[in-house]
Amino acid sequence: MKGAELVIRPQGYMYPAKDQQVQVSKTMAWCNQVYVAVANASGFDGVYTYFGHSAIIGMDGRTLGECGTEDNGIQYAQLSISGIRDARANDQSQNQLFKLTHRGYTGVYANGDGDKGVAECPFEFYHQWVTNPKAAQAMAESVTRSTIGVKCCPVAGIPEPEEVDEIKQLADEMNLT
Repeated sequence: MKGAELVIRPQGYMYPAKDQQVQVSKTMAWCNQVYVAVANASGFDGVYTYFGHSAIIGMDGRTLGECGTEDNGIQYAQLSISGIRDARANDQSQNQLFKLTHRGYTGVYANGDGDKGVAECPFEFYHQWVTNPKAAQAMAESVTRSTIGVKCCPVAGIPEPEEVDEIKQLADEMNLT
């Protein structure tokens, strides 16, 4: 939203989320009219198995180049900054960035209510996230979990839910909260 034309996304996604990660990168590029360069880890680190598939995604969501599962894969593509700038200025139905902040502009205009559409964000969670991040975090935890670790997939050094409860209880007893 600040005019970026290329988003570089270093990440460490692991199986079984390969298809989802690829789709997220394509959607990110298409919705924001930017190129996305994804650098994903590959191989096994002793805990997780990373699937690689680093890629370069065009502003229209199409894959311009993609690596496989090999270590140290390299991919390249030709990017057009003028193409992005032209699309942002002139595309109609595929201009997701414009449409996000001008929702319903054709209906608003047709009704004689202006030529800009609706600018306000209709999503309470995103407003909350910007104005009160801790409350948004609590909102997310109310439908997910409040701990970074989970019992079904223990990771060395990451506390499991029981350990977190014990730490909270001790902190309460010592008046540290």
